[in-house]
Amino acid sequence: MPVIALTQEMGSLAKDVAMRVAEMGGLTVMRNEVVENVAGRMQVPASLIRRLREGKAGIVERLSTDKEQVALYTAEEVFAQAERGNVVLRGWGATCLLHPVQHVVRVRVTRSFESRLAWLMDHLGTDNRDAAEQELRRSDAAHAQRMNAQFGVTWGDPLLYDLVLNTERVSVDSCAEQVLQLARRPEFQETPQSRAALAGLALAARVRAALKANEATSNVDVQIDGREGRVVLSGIVVNEQEKAESERVASTVAGVGKVENKLHLMKVSRKFTYAKT
Repeated sequence: MPVIALTQEMGSLAKDVAMRVAEMGGLTVMRNEVVENVAGRMQVPASLIRRLREGKAGIVERLSTDKEQVALYTAEEVFAQAERGNVVLRGWGATCLLHPVQHVVRVRVTRSFESRLAWLMDHLGTDNRDAAEQELRRSDAAHAQRMNAQFGVTWGDPLLYDLVLNTERVSVDSCAEQVLQLARRPEFQETPQSRAALAGLALAARVRAALKANEATSNVDVQIDGREGRVVLSGIVVNEQEKAESERVASTVAGVGKVENKLHLMKVSRKFTYAKT
């Protein structure tokens, strides 16, 4: 069950490549579904999630929206889609989120700034080069900031991908063929180990999202390890109530008896109130 993660650089023709890969490989393309599902979880308009991700949200929207919640629900959705398989995931940090899963093919589709700018001007039906250039640079800056903030990486670093395609020199059809050819190679075949790795990441993501959605644990910051259907919670919490509630919430996701609680209580030192030791 192929899983292909593509970038979504504006004007790169990544959307065209994704659609062609899906058509040629009999796969499903997922992108807007992520918007709808994340917005639904947060009970906000889908347009708000789009504006936040594209760097178009106003200052009030940016300050009033929980960005961590957006990131957690997005990760939960990406892992869920990847687990279903036979899918092309475009954008949403999928190339970074799915990096630990061996059978996922991670692809960057790009081309020169000038070609992307020409595409955008044509797409917008405008001859205002300055306005189009400003929009393109704003989009690039938003992508770079989000990738660095969420994953600590430099957007566009070729080492983040298994394949980098330049649509200025390679046609959309040829790009799609290259992606599918790589997906058929032995290195990217699903194995019990890679499937288990994906399942563990997906389980941990569901637990993180559930903790965030629960009022009593929404500010809990702990490590979550999902493996073989079980969850290990580790780190430091404020009190016994937070410790017990974290385990309870995790159990609603993983199942009763499938959560190992290794959480420790925060200690108070004489020098610093709530110092972690």
